[in-house]
Amino acid sequence: MTRTSTATPLAPHPDRLFAADPGARAVARTIYGAVEDAPIISPHGHVDAALIADDQPFADPASLLITPDHYVLRLLHANGVGLEALGRVDLSGSRPDPGSQARPAEPAHRWRDAAEPAPPGREIWRTLAEHWDDFLGTPVRYWFETELHDVFGLTEQPSAANADEQYDHIASLLEQPRMRPRALFDAFGIEVLATTDDPTADLAAHARLAADPTFTGRVVPTFRADAVFDPSRSDWRHVVASIGEAAGIDTGNHDGLLAALRARRRYFIEHGATATDTGVLDAGSTPLSPAERARIHTAALQGPSAVTAAEATAYRHDMLYRWAEMSVEDGLVMQLHPGVHRNHHTPTLERFGPDTGHDLPAVGSFTSPLRPLLESFGTAPGFHLVLFTVDETVFSREIGPLAGFYPAVYAGAPWWFIDTPAAIGRYRSAITDSASFTKTSGFIDDTRAYCSIPARHDMARRADAAYLASLVVTHEMSEEDAVRTARRIVSDIPKATFKL
Repeated sequence: MTRTSTATPLAPHPDRLFAADPGARAVARTIYGAVEDAPIISPHGHVDAALIADDQPFADPASLLITPDHYVLRLLHANGVGLEALGRVDLSGSRPDPGSQARPAEPAHRWRDAAEPAPPGREIWRTLAEHWDDFLGTPVRYWFETELHDVFGLTEQPSAANADEQYDHIASLLEQPRMRPRALFDAFGIEVLATTDDPTADLAAHARLAADPTFTGRVVPTFRADAVFDPSRSDWRHVVASIGEAAGIDTGNHDGLLAALRARRRYFIEHGATATDTGVLDAGSTPLSPAERARIHTAALQGPSAVTAAEATAYRHDMLYRWAEMSVEDGLVMQLHPGVHRNHHTPTLERFGPDTGHDLPAVGSFTSPLRPLLESFGTAPGFHLVLFTVDETVFSREIGPLAGFYPAVYAGAPWWFIDTPAAIGRYRSAITDSASFTKTSGFIDDTRAYCSIPARHDMARRADAAYLASLVVTHEMSEEDAVRTARRIVSDIPKATFKL
């Protein structure tokens, strides 16, 4: 898109994220050049496999670039934009149990369908453009600039003055075959894309892709069953029953639930899964006796109020231990994302449901909470436990040292609130001292925003090149070793960590 204009140019600098020092910058260029066009390995993300399997044109610029990206939504909301103006449905009466932060039995939020009144995509795009400067200095602005320039050919920063023209430009591109999901999959250079899937999912889209000879990429499911860990959730009984139904196993007792989970994990493995993902409040992993966990399970089937907070916590900790036990048995990589306060703002939860931007970081801890699990499984052959945190103080204090001793432990990349260029550098410094590079995960894009995937991976490659260059210019590493390490970070290391 080009025209004569006084608007701010959109042209990402070729040396962005590299050091100001000319020597270090030159080394970073060499390192980055070795991985700039390397295939993307994305072992943890949230793109729906059906998007790629169906290969339908994207509806409009806003539904592609704004509404699925919770990073974008939360910053707009923080700057005074109501979620209803961004496409969220006001639930008006579909609420969780009073006094509970548990999620509703059925997913309460959803994107509007065509029959419902909603702000049109153009209006949402105008809102983004009007708030463009609110993203200055954030990784969201960095990703967006790269995405808009490299994928959609924009040459001006969004603004109120050019919002309609840019919207029309992108909308016209989306009508072209080269902008459909599968064509973009190839254009982005994606080799492997992992999705995140409900334990009862039939994985039909994954099966279609695997059986399609015209699709040469690899899309694998990831088994995520967070709700089953916490019997205090209002939807716990529903989830337990639905897993049993999907597995064809009675989950009315705890042994039945464990058997059903093992069966569903096998089903995922048959469809290409190599990993599970678990988000819990803390990393506690103290096991219970068979009798005690069976007792709590039976009580919880009567309803959330039938178990105490202490019992629910003990049950959750035991389930985390059982999860590791299952991974040792079946080989699925165990990703662990603890330390997030879900649904921090109750009024927003009640109006718009969960996953609306107010999940916030908690203080992280791993060494003591994970000791029971690691005592049993930390040296088990083939067990991989990838630890993620939104509290970066634990990188050097806990995650790095754990990964530097236990063969099973891997240091997950900065995630969510800290997947920023600066935090990536701090992560590398903190983890490398204790565990070097081989006990890390590779970059995690963790995104639902499909077109942001290459921008996010490019950011990580630049940040890693800058860090490696800093080791070269201080004579801690040769340039040859730095180039080889950069190549391993984007390929060999994530493939090995996630058994890809």
